[in-house]
Amino acid sequence: MFPGQLYKTESGRLFHAGAIAIILVGLPARGKTAISRSLYRYLRWLGVQSKVFSVGNYRRQIIGVELTNDFFSPANKATADMRLKIANACLDDMVQWFSQGGQVGILDGSNTTAERRQELVERFKACNVQPMFIETICDNPAIVDANIRSVKVSSPDYVGWDRTDAVNDFKRRIANHEPFYTTISDLSLSFVKVINAGERIMVNNAQGFLQSKIVYYLTNLHISPRTIYFARNGVSLNENSYKADAPLAPGGHRYAENLKNFLLTLRENTATSSPTSSSTPETQRPLTVWTSSRKRSFQTAAHFLDHEEIIVRQRSVLAERNPGVCDQMTPEEIEEQYPDEILRAKADPYRHRFPRAESYYDLANRLEMVILELEREKNDVLIVAHESVLRCLYGYLNGLPESEIPSLEIPEGVLLELTPTAYTTEERRHKIPDSVASVNWQQQTANLMCLAGNVPASPMYMGQYMPEGGKQIRHESSTYFSSSTSSPSSSTPGLSIAPSPITSERQRQLKNEFGQGPALAV
Repeated sequence: MFPGQLYKTESGRLFHAGAIAIILVGLPARGKTAISRSLYRYLRWLGVQSKVFSVGNYRRQIIGVELTNDFFSPANKATADMRLKIANACLDDMVQWFSQGGQVGILDGSNTTAERRQELVERFKACNVQPMFIETICDNPAIVDANIRSVKVSSPDYVGWDRTDAVNDFKRRIANHEPFYTTISDLSLSFVKVINAGERIMVNNAQGFLQSKIVYYLTNLHISPRTIYFARNGVSLNENSYKADAPLAPGGHRYAENLKNFLLTLRENTATSSPTSSSTPETQRPLTVWTSSRKRSFQTAAHFLDHEEIIVRQRSVLAERNPGVCDQMTPEEIEEQYPDEILRAKADPYRHRFPRAESYYDLANRLEMVILELEREKNDVLIVAHESVLRCLYGYLNGLPESEIPSLEIPEGVLLELTPTAYTTEERRHKIPDSVASVNWQQQTANLMCLAGNVPASPMYMGQYMPEGGKQIRHESSTYFSSSTSSPSSSTPGLSIAPSPITSERQRQLKNEFGQGPALAV
């Protein structure tokens, strides 16, 4: 099962929706691949059996990448038969996957002619699969150019190419397609038109709960570049009690100030040092900070309030899991008083909940509205939250199954930098240096009280819990709430969220059928 999955069925299909074929339509560099991968990630999060079938992946694995842009031109009769064979091989595998119980297959290809789209409709309806088209239209040259430079020149087709040559080659590929492209006009079809990367959405004949869910997700989606940062909240005056909701300890304020200074410096250095970055210090994307209404999280984020250009927003759903009866208990006490619950927790750490507590499953479902808002956000975002919350959001962005989420490690004192792209989610981890000499935490809290009025929906709780001489207690996560931890490397070039559906055996079979290998390059 997957993090947001509500229930299981014997067939494996959910929401009484049957099987749905999502068919991408549009010219190159219109965001089809980004939409297909993002939609796949979201559907997997919901527990829907989904798979992306990329015609481009089939072409690369069957005949290689050493191809000129003329190969892709619909006017090139010499390559038309090979292009059709590759597209149909991808389609055959998709139909076969549906016959094995798949629910939502996503066909990532151009499909720019009405004749090809009608062939697909007839093929899917013959096997009782509902076709639904997503057409990406863009008449804004700036968006197309940005997509080419940020995504296409780094695709597998252009490995080792000079960037300028790759951009010019891809633009010629687009020009070859344009005379043959016709937009969808048949109102009997189910389709969504995404215009100018989400500036406008047109919906026609969407049917049923799951199709409506897909449409709603698309209304939140965009392909603009952005960066998402994760950071844990600072240490509080009473780390052992959920109910106490204690404010930050002096060490927590120190950490928060270090986090602010390091992140702002990192963003400034990245904007000025990257030769391929489209951002400059003048045009740098704004930063928005999201946090929960829990005191230690909000007070960590509130250190950014002294920068008027940074927006700090509270989201109550970003609060950590409620430990229920285990609040203020040590792991030894939990094991002694709830031995049966411990066994259940070890057997299913994701879905088990202690009495009056929340499970990771409960938390993941609570976070769905945050996920949709995160997809909609075009600013860079820093999320300051408890480790359990960051685990769920990290799992979503990287398409991880539920079994891996409770054991993810989001270390203290580390800033995670995540960059979603059309093909992967790139990750970097930064150790936050201790650069602050000292922090007057009483004065810091008083300053935050003055600034808190700028935060939407901020509760007036500052200074309500400040015991004198309060001891700073930091307990590690109970092993019953978090099994053995694992973590990606500190610098991950990219975690694929949609692996190629072609097995090596199937790849050899297709090459033999075509009678051609990589030597076919033209």
